[in-house]
Amino acid sequence: MEIIGEKINGTRKRVAQAIAERDAGFIRDLACKQAEAGSAWLDVNAGTHPKQEADDLVWLIDNIQAVVDTPLCLDSANPEALAVAIKAVNKTPIINSISGEPQRLEGILPLVAEYGCRVIALAMGEKKIPGTTEARVTVVHTVMEATRLAGIPDEHVYIDPLAMTISTNTQSGSIFLETMRVVREAYPKVHFTAGLSNISFGLPARSYVNRAFLTLTLAAGLDSAILDPLDRDLRAALLAAELVLGRDRHCLNYTRAYRAGVFDNAKDKA
Repeated sequence: MEIIGEKINGTRKRVAQAIAERDAGFIRDLACKQAEAGSAWLDVNAGTHPKQEADDLVWLIDNIQAVVDTPLCLDSANPEALAVAIKAVNKTPIINSISGEPQRLEGILPLVAEYGCRVIALAMGEKKIPGTTEARVTVVHTVMEATRLAGIPDEHVYIDPLAMTISTNTQSGSIFLETMRVVREAYPKVHFTAGLSNISFGLPARSYVNRAFLTLTLAAGLDSAILDPLDRDLRAALLAAELVLGRDRHCLNYTRAYRAGVFDNAKDKA
């Protein structure tokens, strides 16, 4: 599974401070740590005012690319900022994100098509997040019709069925998994992703919930996720799940990670 490192996000207080103060060292260190932890992509979200966002995204991109060559996931709903930022990247990025909102489709899809990007598509309508599998699948149909009309291959689309917090709806996990199943039947070539930690928001001991959800979604076909690659327990759960699902040839990823200290080897009694 591809990890999209989540930590360079201006909605996080310390990252917002680094952006405001132009603390390049902090951003570069965060990029290096996430890349070293196995991120396939690094999410980059400035989280600043639309008038300032393009400059902030380019500053983030320049500092990240100064220290790592990991491709980026440009996280913005602002087409103008994305149009500027995409010219600063060294490798073709993922765009995060489009949805069923017409303004997002109209503003962002031309960029995706022009630059041959992959794109994350949220199963979210124009006004709110649908509460049922059926409603989310309807949004996905709308999005897929638009991406196909724009000439974007299905395999470049990463559907996010939306992991909503279980603390407010105990069926959130089931809705996510069922949405995956239905979308997979309709569009077998698309990828799936998730903002993984959303599922546990508001609950105690969140890491246990995140790990359980990750394992279930992997079995259902999740092939990427926006998550914290520095969470060793979560990475260990990912490696173990892929091993059990037969996705780790000769157990190499698992055993190499064990030797590298990803697991808490002191607790190993085997």
